[in-house]
Amino acid sequence: MATNCANDTNMKSIQDVKSVHETRLMELPDVVSVGIGLNESGDAAVIVGLARENPATRAHIPQRLEEYPVVVRIIGSVKAK
Repeated sequence: MATNCANDTNMKSIQDVKSVHETRLMELPDVVSVGIGLNESGDAAVIVGLARENPATRAHIPQRLEEYPVVVRIIGSVKAK
């Protein structure tokens, strides 16, 4: 079952983990968003949105941030309205 809060006192919440790593991830080429969602297994995950496929950027995105999985999705450009 997915959770967005820490179950163990040593485990950071996913919100805290996202906050710690968001600035660094957003500085990578083609990264347009960093959020929180679910992976294919229904577990809480950090979701990194890319404007387009970029193998060099993918190489710099870890599979996990602390204890949480990272999911990369190609979402296209993000435009403010």
